[in-house]
Amino acid sequence: MQGKVLVNPKGTESIYESMQFSQAVKVNNMIWVSGQVGIDKDLSIGKGIEEQSRMAFQNLKKVLEEAGGSLADIVELVTYHVSMKEMRQFSKVKAEFIPSNYPAWTAVGVKELVLKGLLVEIRATAIINT
Repeated sequence: MQGKVLVNPKGTESIYESMQFSQAVKVNNMIWVSGQVGIDKDLSIGKGIEEQSRMAFQNLKKVLEEAGGSLADIVELVTYHVSMKEMRQFSKVKAEFIPSNYPAWTAVGVKELVLKGLLVEIRATAIINT
């Protein structure tokens, strides 16, 4: 596909190689971001829903910036939650990163995520205004 750019910020190379996916794919002014989770650069999982949510949003921000966008460019969020009972805490953290001009959002309850101990995963679609 002409114009297709794989986005893998520095430090995510091992994920690209071992798990065989890009952090995002950019085509023209659209960015599709793979699910971001609450892990740090050493692949340590955050403790609790608020810390994991904050880490996941920081990872999302990093990927979007690498692709030339920002959190303000998000048009759709899809979040996956191991416990829907923690939505209030998640929403509190989400508001720190997206305080206004809210994108479309779907929250889905799931039994488990890819790594044991993960509580939330965030994927996004963004359109960069040119």
